[in-house]
Amino acid sequence: MSTISRSIPADRMAVLFAVMLVAAAGNTAMQSILPALGAKLHIPDVWVSLAFSWSALLWVLTAPHWARQSDKRGRKALMALGVIGFLSSMALCGLVLWSGLEGWLAAGTTFILFALFRSLYGGLGSAAPPAVQAYVAARTDPEERTQALSLVSSSFGLGTVIGPAIAPFFILPVFGLSGPLLVFALIGVAVLIALRWRLPDDVPRFAARGAIVSYPTTGGSPQAAADDADDEVVDQSAAASPPLRWTDARVRPWLLAGLFGGQAQAMMLGVIGFLILDRLHLRLRPDEGAAITGIVLMSGAVATLLAQWGLIPLLKLSARNAVLAGAALGAAGLVMTGLSFDLHGIVIGFATASLGFGLFRPGFTAGASLAVPRRDQGSVAGMTASINGSAYIVSPAVGVLLYNWHAMVAYALMAGFCVWLVLWGWKALRPPPPATKQP
Repeated sequence: MSTISRSIPADRMAVLFAVMLVAAAGNTAMQSILPALGAKLHIPDVWVSLAFSWSALLWVLTAPHWARQSDKRGRKALMALGVIGFLSSMALCGLVLWSGLEGWLAAGTTFILFALFRSLYGGLGSAAPPAVQAYVAARTDPEERTQALSLVSSSFGLGTVIGPAIAPFFILPVFGLSGPLLVFALIGVAVLIALRWRLPDDVPRFAARGAIVSYPTTGGSPQAAADDADDEVVDQSAAASPPLRWTDARVRPWLLAGLFGGQAQAMMLGVIGFLILDRLHLRLRPDEGAAITGIVLMSGAVATLLAQWGLIPLLKLSARNAVLAGAALGAAGLVMTGLSFDLHGIVIGFATASLGFGLFRPGFTAGASLAVPRRDQGSVAGMTASINGSAYIVSPAVGVLLYNWHAMVAYALMAGFCVWLVLWGWKALRPPPPATKQP
């Protein structure tokens, strides 16, 4: 880490890395245990899914605001706000769920309070990632900026792996399934102390604005590092050009691809915990179900990172080929998962689908970015972040509703989205035009 940046000392980079990692790991840890908690509290599956949808909605609505505020109120202050939102949400949600498990609160009251306290994560937690990216971009020289941004961005993806992997170890004798939430709250306190103690809020060397980061999920993509974080003050042609529209023919096919592929991925992540409980007959053993769900989610997160950190650079896939290959793999993995009735089949199917989505999401993001000139990069980044986040607002709950009606209907719809994306995308997704030098 000390070789990444000459401008930011290693201990400060470690704090920035921890801020991003904990925010993602805590959320994916909760994803791995919440279906089991719902089963233990006898809360309907769809209401459990809606709790995540509510949090994702708030993240999508508030993230652009916090990205702008980091320029006005200071990056360190916004990081602290995000960490406080995270640890407060984890602590209060953990205490409410523990009270419900102990029978001190009725199931309905437990769920209402849980959804209320989840708002703290969705509404405030989104402040930290763009502030971290802006902090790094504003204090690093251009030649080292890409590597430094890649490091802090990769921690977000790494957190999606760590969360499900360690959550089962925090199922404590006293607090039970609420233990992981309380432990992550304590970890958040430690990160906040380190942030206040080790990170000075000095005057930045460069102007920069952090990228809007998508809602963290086990199948999410690490935010791509932007080595042009300070371009907004350099590119004077942007002010004279018309704003990029959602209907622009250059980006519309890529945004549609992101929309349909994102719905399939969000449904898959929303349903998988309940599928594990049902197919492995663990409704009456929710503690064991939470541990197994963590294993399955971890396998998917590892497959996603393998695609993004390994296969895409190794195979040098174009944006179009990454989307098409990813959608095909996603369809195959979803069919395998839907037809599996044992742990081995579920793990293989879910990992295969996650590998596919790990190819698809960077492909669609890169395709949209390459379709427009440099002056429109900020606009298209906001569009792709909105597409990524919006999928987790409604689709997980819809997937759970269909799953409760008939499991194969839900998985057929997910696979159908991916198959349609391959057939339609074969003609609609064109390679971007050759890059031309901006005047």
